[in-house]
Amino acid sequence: MKKWFLGILLVLWVIGCKEEGQSDQKVNFYETQLFKDVQLSSIFEDSKTFVDLVPKEEVAKLEQEYLKQKEMQGFNLKTFVQRNFEDKSMQSLVFETDTTKSMYEHISLMWDRLTRSPDSVIPNSSRIALPHKYVVPGGRFQEIYYWDSYFTLEGLLADGHDTLAKSMVDNFSFLIDSIGFIPNGTRNYYRTRSQPPYYALMVDALARKNQNFLLYYLPELSREYEFWMQGEDIALPGKPFQHVVDMNGNIYLNRYWDKGNTPRPEAYKEDFKLASSLESDSLKQRLYKNLRSAAESGWDFSSRWYGAEGGLVSTETTSILPVDLNCLLYFMERTLYRACQLRGDRDAMGEFDKRSQLRKIAIQQYFWDEESGFYHDYNFEKDSITPAMTLAGVTPLFFRIADRNQAEKVKNVLMENFLKEGGLMTTLEHTGQQWDAPNGWAPLQWLAFKGLLNYGYHQEAKEIAHRWLTLNERVYANTGKMMEKYNVEDLSLLSGGGEYPTQDGFGWTNGVAISLKKALEKLELKQ
Repeated sequence: MKKWFLGILLVLWVIGCKEEGQSDQKVNFYETQLFKDVQLSSIFEDSKTFVDLVPKEEVAKLEQEYLKQKEMQGFNLKTFVQRNFEDKSMQSLVFETDTTKSMYEHISLMWDRLTRSPDSVIPNSSRIALPHKYVVPGGRFQEIYYWDSYFTLEGLLADGHDTLAKSMVDNFSFLIDSIGFIPNGTRNYYRTRSQPPYYALMVDALARKNQNFLLYYLPELSREYEFWMQGEDIALPGKPFQHVVDMNGNIYLNRYWDKGNTPRPEAYKEDFKLASSLESDSLKQRLYKNLRSAAESGWDFSSRWYGAEGGLVSTETTSILPVDLNCLLYFMERTLYRACQLRGDRDAMGEFDKRSQLRKIAIQQYFWDEESGFYHDYNFEKDSITPAMTLAGVTPLFFRIADRNQAEKVKNVLMENFLKEGGLMTTLEHTGQQWDAPNGWAPLQWLAFKGLLNYGYHQEAKEIAHRWLTLNERVYANTGKMMEKYNVEDLSLLSGGGEYPTQDGFGWTNGVAISLKKALEKLELKQ
């Protein structure tokens, strides 16, 4: 089944699903006048709505018809779109909350609501079809997203859905095998970028019960690593190549990088309007690339990526080495080491051991700031750490990279500066962006919780988890929903900021809530 499906998808991809920016005789929908006019017209409140609709005809034919009809008297763009596009989205997330059930019972029931069957191939659709069952986040997100899925998967495993969890990993393996990497999400307009590389953690999660999964997924683990390290033989100090930055000819670190330099199709209007204040095309293209690269980080958007001038227009993601990304690459190298060890490949073991140790040294050298007692990102163009303090700084604890002294200092900063009544804030800055204060996000609570446990800070970890779950439970009691993000400062308010309204569902919030509950129960039993 997998090989047959893969063959069909590869043929379709070669014929018509080219990556954005790649030359082809077929018309790139995102470069047509029709697409640009619709996205700038505000026919749809959410820019993602139009890119997810399915054209009834080939794009070239629709473009030709549009250019002919738009000059006619009485032409109506909205009517043209309604006549020539259709909504073929998967089942909508519609449910009635049963108030007799607890939040955790509700989450267990929600897995079925958020689970989608293997996809059928829909002509002209932007959807990348998947051969196995999968869980979507919810709300406007009716496809799978890369880093979301790790936290969802942890919840599935904690709730006893091992088979579905493996199906998620098999889908990501399929993407690596067929596309060459895991895109941001399973839509063609995401083919220019990936997302935080959590595939190794997903494989590791399955391997907790059976180490043979490390060997089974070793080919895909290797290809995933090759994608992130592509160009390390080309990159030179001061001249990065794609995701790779050569620090001194011996140590390579990674950044987020999107191959495109145009407005994101799913946020075309927002990007276009933001760049309109810039004078030259080159400055606009640079901003577009930085916005796209911030989207690859998953933190879209945050003051974390701001330049000295401040504001979203100053975003300089491609100049920044993120601490969390490099910790994820460190873990990928350690996972490859373990998999090669199981295979008995001593040469590969030695190579990945060397790479991981060099990266660990570099993480300590470039990202740790003794003065603040915290891990920061590093701007390689300015040769200095970035001033922003963000929850990305807990990642070295999650992966046991920090030493005891550093862990103690990070713990103090978390408890004194980041912890609020409802959990941990994402950053200390209030900018109106969704990845800044006062918002808290489930995946970052999980990273901090596990990171503190790794160094024996049980009480602090439990305090964070209790505050977060209490907030989740309060919002659930009031709304009957699990949210994408939460306001951890003012518990009377929902979260805000970003390019779209707060979403409910919600995959990674559900996963973290179930995982935290189970982890707290185990801690109580031990004490």
